[in-house]
Amino acid sequence: MKKILFLTGTRADFGKLKPLMYSVEKHPDFELQIFVTGMHTMALYGNTQLEVKKAFNNSVHVFYNQHTGEPMEDTLANTIKGLSRYLHENRPDMLVIHGDRVEALAGAVTGAINNILVAHIEGGERSGTIDELIRHSASKMSHLHFVSNDEARNRLLQMGEAPETVHIIGSPDYDVMLSSNLPDLKEVFRYYQLDFSRYGVLLYHPVTTRLETLSSDTSVLIDSLIESERNYVVIYPNNDEGSPIILDYYQVLLENPRFRIFPSMRFEYFLTLLRHADHIIGNSSAGVREAPFYGVPAINVGDRQNCRFIGEGVFNVPFNKAEILAAIESSQGIDSGNVTCEYFGSGQSADKFIQCLSNPRTWTIDTQKLFMDKEVLS
Repeated sequence: MKKILFLTGTRADFGKLKPLMYSVEKHPDFELQIFVTGMHTMALYGNTQLEVKKAFNNSVHVFYNQHTGEPMEDTLANTIKGLSRYLHENRPDMLVIHGDRVEALAGAVTGAINNILVAHIEGGERSGTIDELIRHSASKMSHLHFVSNDEARNRLLQMGEAPETVHIIGSPDYDVMLSSNLPDLKEVFRYYQLDFSRYGVLLYHPVTTRLETLSSDTSVLIDSLIESERNYVVIYPNNDEGSPIILDYYQVLLENPRFRIFPSMRFEYFLTLLRHADHIIGNSSAGVREAPFYGVPAINVGDRQNCRFIGEGVFNVPFNKAEILAAIESSQGIDSGNVTCEYFGSGQSADKFIQCLSNPRTWTIDTQKLFMDKEVLS
């Protein structure tokens, strides 16, 4: 029986990895293991390790890799140390990482050094900021790639990855989005004690390469939302450097009845909330990925997502109050349609993932990688 270890460090990557985890758990030839760290372990962000344990209790190992405000490089080092100990004690056959977080980079480095097959989910995508550097670095340290689309696959081939190691499975969160098991809006409102008739969603993260303007940018955004006189469900940012600045500004919203603020939200509940929102605003990838699928307008503020695929119904605006308010007004009543469904997959990622793992050839991939040269046109 092959042991498949998933590394999850955030509420977002757990939501995406969950369909793949379930597929491994149900398969008779595989044993599921989950290494939980990062934001999951922090009470400030909802202590979401409890959500992971509720879904996969017997498979979970929790490692505390950071304290609030600790530099990203310390988090990287701590994660490498903790994961290294786990790998030496448990020797999984494959380590699965996701995306562009520092925990994913730690997983790729540690797995590769220990000659364990590393599988990277959603590599080959562009995003901007430090996230892009981390994503591509993690891909180069990985042996197997499960990407969302042809564009991502082509980028990995440009980076010297072997074609037989790059598999298009779509984005795993679409498996959840197309599921019939999502809660209805009444259940979401009851669980989170919401009573808005109409609302937007604010999901806003720090840009670690723009920290010098973070305070002023956040001030403009918050002032704009207050002035709009609309209702907002606000979800805490990720735990990147600069998040405490954003959280300080959120304090002014606590007594405002038009704003409800949550440290975290279950992924399935978030999707239902997003699906019925007037719009989503901020700089989260949910605005350029999940929102267009549901036909929900997205107002992308700043440049954090400037390299992403941008579908219809996405408004890109700078940190300028007049432009933000104009975008909020323009977004009302727009249905952008399911324009990104095909681009990011068809909701069959888990099936395609497990098919690949069930193929004996997958397990013959050499952990000694070779760069595959491509002809360069002069």
